[in-house]
Amino acid sequence: MERKMQNNRGQRGGKHVIKLSQGKHDGREVIFVRTPVDAAIIEVLKQKYRARWNPVEKLWYIQVKTFVLKQFFQDLRALAYIDYTRIKSIVPLVKGEKKSKAKGTVPSALQEKELSSGVEQELSQFRQWLAHKRYSASTIKNYLAVLRNFLLYISPKRSVDITNDNVVSYVHDVIVANGLSFTYQNQTINAVKLFFREIVKGRLSVKTIGRPRKEHRLPNVLSKEEVRNILDALVNQKHRTILSLIYACGLRRSEALALQPQHIDSKRNLLLIRNAKGRKDRFVPLSAKTLEMLRDYYRRYRPKVWLFEGQVPGSKYSETSLAKILQNACKKAGVSKPVTLHWLRHSYATHLLEAGTDLRYIQELLGHKSSKTTEIYTHVTEHGIQKIKSPFDDL
Repeated sequence: MERKMQNNRGQRGGKHVIKLSQGKHDGREVIFVRTPVDAAIIEVLKQKYRARWNPVEKLWYIQVKTFVLKQFFQDLRALAYIDYTRIKSIVPLVKGEKKSKAKGTVPSALQEKELSSGVEQELSQFRQWLAHKRYSASTIKNYLAVLRNFLLYISPKRSVDITNDNVVSYVHDVIVANGLSFTYQNQTINAVKLFFREIVKGRLSVKTIGRPRKEHRLPNVLSKEEVRNILDALVNQKHRTILSLIYACGLRRSEALALQPQHIDSKRNLLLIRNAKGRKDRFVPLSAKTLEMLRDYYRRYRPKVWLFEGQVPGSKYSETSLAKILQNACKKAGVSKPVTLHWLRHSYATHLLEAGTDLRYIQELLGHKSSKTTEIYTHVTEHGIQKIKSPFDDL
């Protein structure tokens, strides 16, 4: 059941207001966050800051040692005004850069600039448009973040005066120069196109904005033995069940965390994936082994709302915690590869293909819109590649 919170009705410029204060909870120094009910804000607090709910005070709290005010601003200022007057003399604005420039970060000089009230209003309108079009909370957050960085680079130039040359300069001076990823660049272009097509409608020609050349990376795949070793390294039943299910059904991380007990159809041995990527539903088969594993798990944990819940009953399991579970399991299993949760999904598809499953069925199981997306797994299957004889052998 969704946690009820005190709704701070105060708004500034049509945006919500988040009020921060500092205190102690269970003897630990924490930052208290009083926020109105807003799904996008709550998702950031829970997933990125591992915020916990205080039902007595009716507010969220974050441990001080994990709180960076500057980062908090970057993550949430597109969603709300942040009132930090009660903590700015206690909590430093910056505790140091989290990532090195070699890994790719937006220059801190951009974050020190401010946008005009007019541009802020346009961003607010863009957020409302994205919400109206039912974009996911994470997509809204990401689009607003990359768009804000672009507008900060252009500032103090007005949005209506921005041209295609400004976009090219930003890609060259910021994205390429700082080693930001292909994904970041493509996401920026997507956000800019939507923003100027739907909100600004100025001098910029949306149709002629060029996208980066497509990457053609092969998916990372684990062997069956590596998957078995990783799962065997998990002692906690909940941890083992959720990672096993991700591999057994080829789930995305978000799909696994969004599962509810009623999505398990034990009579037909099917698992319903609701509202997945592209707002699509799909069924995936549940083997007798997987179904028995889920029954054992349910008997022990008795989840109330979500199939996999966090420390607070009725709350979703944390994405960050799930990633750490996998990292720890890999260490115990002696798997030194930089494994992510999506590797389990890739491995599921590849192992199905190696077992002779038709590519069309795999496309349906993974929820791919295009068969071309699924065809990438044909390039990493062992059976076909390993049978090829090198001409070197005949020399």
